[in-house]
Amino acid sequence: MSEDAAPHAAGAVPTRRTDVAPTPSAPVGRTAGRTADAHASTAVPVTTPDERCRQVLDGMRGRRFESASTVAVCAADGTLVGLVTLERLLAAAADTPVRDVMDAEPPTVTPTTDQEQAAWRAVHRGESALPVVDEAGRFRGLIPPDRLLAVLLAEHDEDVARLGGFLGSSSEARSAALESVGRRLWHRLPWLLLGLVGAFVAAGIVGAFEHQLEEQVLIAFFLPGVVYLADAVGTQTEALVIRGLAAGVSTGRIALREAVTGPLLGVLFATVTFPVVLVLWGDPRVAAAVAVALFAASSIATVVALALPSLLHRLGRDPAFGSGPLATVVQDLLSIVIYFLAASAIVT
Repeated sequence: MSEDAAPHAAGAVPTRRTDVAPTPSAPVGRTAGRTADAHASTAVPVTTPDERCRQVLDGMRGRRFESASTVAVCAADGTLVGLVTLERLLAAAADTPVRDVMDAEPPTVTPTTDQEQAAWRAVHRGESALPVVDEAGRFRGLIPPDRLLAVLLAEHDEDVARLGGFLGSSSEARSAALESVGRRLWHRLPWLLLGLVGAFVAAGIVGAFEHQLEEQVLIAFFLPGVVYLADAVGTQTEALVIRGLAAGVSTGRIALREAVTGPLLGVLFATVTFPVVLVLWGDPRVAAAVAVALFAASSIATVVALALPSLLHRLGRDPAFGSGPLATVVQDLLSIVIYFLAASAIVT
């Protein structure tokens, strides 16, 4: 293996000197660089395909590497041509050229490859280290085994936390579950106060339709049902969206199916409600108003439930805390307005 002092020998790529400190391990987590380049180390053994296995092993003795389990095999211009593991070097005959024992088609990633994709690529190919190369194929460093494992553990930790309805790591999930009463109030009270404001607004909206209620009091009988069913439809959609965000499914993949499901549920509610109200209360106009309101409110509730969790997620807020109360307020107010507008147009 060539010395730094004599890089021209055998056309070898220079090996790192013993007095060069290894590249510090990159932190893994939400604040760390999430690309392959952030985890690549240059403090690894490098050799050429024509060098003998004995020379490689002799050149590694007395040197300090961040990881010596895998040797990068590069051409004279720095292009990566293969990888060879320490196990293969030890098992090969002393005079065997490295090219005869190396993996000539190792999996590689670019510096901008996402850290999770890089780690999984190494695992799926059974590699203990993963080389990072630029667009021209020049060697940029190896992601050592400990960093690959750290990335996998960090990604697993994050995925488990997200499945629990949190956007951060599982440590944040544990903190939220065990936090003090004061912190619980701080996290929940603002959203619930928003709901209280919504209740006052809802009272004002109902009061604005006082004349219609005086003319036909039967209208008031069905307001709770319309609000509840629309809210229930929205809650189901919201649960699917939050679950999808936790599992890494984009809102766009859910939106089309839910945008169709909401109106279909509204049609079913209207179809069932119209004859029941007509038979039991004998007023076709009120029955029509309730049916129209159920269809429109269910359709709009789905849109609201799709938009709010996605918006909170984009803003970096946990949708598990905020989207429920906020969506309930918005859906209820819209349902009340829709119902009274339908009643005003059809009944009074």
